[in-house]
Amino acid sequence: MSRILKAITVSLITIVFTLDVFSQNVSPVQLGADIMSRYIWRGVNLGGSSPSIQPWLKYNASTNDSNHALTIGTWGAYTFSQTSNQEVDLYLTYTYKSVISLTVTDYFFPEYYSTKGRSRYFSYDKDSTCHVFEGAISFNGTEKIPFTFLFAMNFYGNDARKINTNGTSGNIFMTKYIEVGYKKNIKGTDFNAFIGAALDKPNKDRGELGYYGNKTAGVINLGVKASKSIQISDKYSLPVQASLITNPESENIFLTFGISF
Repeated sequence: MSRILKAITVSLITIVFTLDVFSQNVSPVQLGADIMSRYIWRGVNLGGSSPSIQPWLKYNASTNDSNHALTIGTWGAYTFSQTSNQEVDLYLTYTYKSVISLTVTDYFFPEYYSTKGRSRYFSYDKDSTCHVFEGAISFNGTEKIPFTFLFAMNFYGNDARKINTNGTSGNIFMTKYIEVGYKKNIKGTDFNAFIGAALDKPNKDRGELGYYGNKTAGVINLGVKASKSIQISDKYSLPVQASLITNPESENIFLTFGISF
């Protein structure tokens, strides 16, 4: 299994960073960065008390059929907090008619796991790897159906682990997450209300803790996001966003702001 995952990762890196960007009149390569006041992911604070710089790069593969789209990309998050995760991800997404998407993501957290002596990128041992592999399916909504849906599940790597009756570490939870959203544009501002939940119930009596830091199954990500573009000049506008995010399971709340380039 580890050899297969290693081969997949090497292939994705090779494709992302050796693309012929001049093969089309319109470049299939897109890149940019977001600067966020805090890095909050699915109701969990992954950025500590520091702002987060989040660069990204993706390649949109062309197909003969406009109903099908394939995207290969990488995304990262870097903060100034010494206690927070630094992150580098690779992903592959197939989208049908801009509505249904299937995604496989390789999450990698080098800074966090380096404190445990296992920050090697090409290490995929199931008991020590610092990668987490996730598969996800999403419904992206349409004009007539303004609802979105996401189901994601970890299938390999450094997921939360079950505790055996003798107190030893057992199999991974294969953690599952589900989210429903509602989107609407009001006078040029995009609004997205969302509710997300962790579906796995850790056994507190055995000391288990969920992948999202949850102590039980339930809602961990509830809030609203607003985004719009501020016109700076005739040729340039600046995308901005703000989110109010609550985590009922951990009884926490966040207000974040971000700009995109």
